Amino acid sequence: MPRKPPEIVTHALELFAPLGTVRVKSMFGGWGFYLDDLFFALEAWETLYLKADAESEKAFIDAGCSRFVYTQKDGKTFSMGYWTAPEEALDSPAAMAPWARRAIDCALRNRKPKKPRRKSG
Repeated sequence: MPRKPPEIVTHALELFAPLGTVRVKSMFGGWGFYLDDLFFALEAWETLYLKADAESEKAFIDAGCSRFVYTQKDGKTFSMGYWTAPEEALDSPAAMAPWARRAIDCALRNRKPKKPRRKSG
């Protein structure tokens, strides 16, 4: 039986609704958000994180957002190119729109080309 998304995931889907059809996939104990085939946001530990890169992360820093960081069982700490959304962006789809757009633009800039599918037979 598939697990039910937490409230933050269903709320984020409402915030992302003006972007188009956003789908979520369960992953590593959290949830991934996709617009078409672009992975642009994730939920972990009841927190929403948006994709960012060198071109967009300054806006997240200036807004007081925090980088996604996790600690492995062996004590090593890793950070990834995802940042919390500003608190006010969680209030409405209109407030989230520019932040979601940054994350989607980042996903587009960093999209890896699809490998050609091998024909079977």
